[in-house]
Amino acid sequence: MSALTHIPVLLHECMDGLNIKADGVYIDGTFGRGGHSRQILSKLGPNGRLIGLDRDLTAVAVGRELEKEDPRFSIIHTPFSRLADVCEELDLVGKIDGILLDIGVSSPQLDDGQRGFSFDKEGPLDMRMDQSAPKSAQSVISEYDEKQLSYIFKVYGEERFATKVARAIVRRREEQPFTNTKDLAAVIAAAIPGKPTPKHKATRCFQALRIEVNSELDELKQALKSAIGVLAPQGRLCVISFHSLEDRIVKTFFREESEGEKVPSSVPLTSAELDRLRRQTATLDTVGHAIKASPEELALNVRSRSATLRVAERLAAGD
Repeated sequence: MSALTHIPVLLHECMDGLNIKADGVYIDGTFGRGGHSRQILSKLGPNGRLIGLDRDLTAVAVGRELEKEDPRFSIIHTPFSRLADVCEELDLVGKIDGILLDIGVSSPQLDDGQRGFSFDKEGPLDMRMDQSAPKSAQSVISEYDEKQLSYIFKVYGEERFATKVARAIVRRREEQPFTNTKDLAAVIAAAIPGKPTPKHKATRCFQALRIEVNSELDELKQALKSAIGVLAPQGRLCVISFHSLEDRIVKTFFREESEGEKVPSSVPLTSAELDRLRRQTATLDTVGHAIKASPEELALNVRSRSATLRVAERLAAGD
C-alpha cells in the first residue's frame, strides 16, 4: 500500500491485556495498518473472530487486503464510537471477549505530509482521520473566530499562549489566507514568546486542531461507554492513549465504573453492605496499573515514549 510503516505500540503488553482466547471474538477499534490485528489473529484458533474498525480510508484499504488473506477477519469503515451499533448489527452485543483502542494519530498519518497532520512536512491543512468528513483544519483555521480558536488551543492543546496564537492567526488570515501546514506552524511559533525549543512551538496547537477536527475526545468517551454494553463477562478493554487529556478520560472512566453506585455518607450502611452494593453496580474491574513502553521498545520506536496502556475487565452482574 505504501512505504510508510507503522510499528504497533505496546504490542505484547496489549496481547497480555486482552487475555486472548483461541475461539474468542475481538474488536480492534483502531485498525491502522493492522499491526495489533495481525498479532491478535496469530493467537486465535480457526473459530476465533476479529473485527477491525477504522475511519481512515487508507487504513480500511489495508484491512480489505487482510480480509482476503484471513476469513476470520473483517474490516468496517466507521469510527470506534459506533462500537455498540456495529455489535448490534452483527448480533454480538454482550459477546465480545476483548476490545483494543489505540487512540490518536498513527505514524503513517504523521509521516504522510499530504494528510496535513505534521508541522514538519509541508502539506494541505487537512488533519481529517476520515478523508470523507466535511470538517478539516482548513475550515477551522478559516472560519473559527478568535474566541473559538483560543478555546481549542487552551483546552485541547493546553497551550499557555492560546489567546496570542488565536489573535495572530485571525490577524494573518485577514491579510492572506493560510494554505499549508508549514505556513500555519510558522505563524503559531512566532506568536509564542521565548526562544525555539527542541519541541516545536506549534506542537500543542496542532494537537488541538487535530482533536477538534476529528472530535477525538467525544469519540473516546462514546467508545468507552459503548464498550461496557458489548463486552462479555470477563471481556477485556485495552486502551492506549498518548497525551494527558486522553489518559485522564480513560483513567476516570475506569475508576468510576469500578467503584459502582455512589452512596451519600448520610445513608446508614455498613462497610459490608457498601462493598456488596459496589459489586452489584460496578461494571468494570481495573487490571493492574498503567503500563508504559519498556526501554527495549523505546530504543526501537521513540514515538512509544508517550504511550500509556490501561486495561479493565467486564464484571458479570453481581460479581
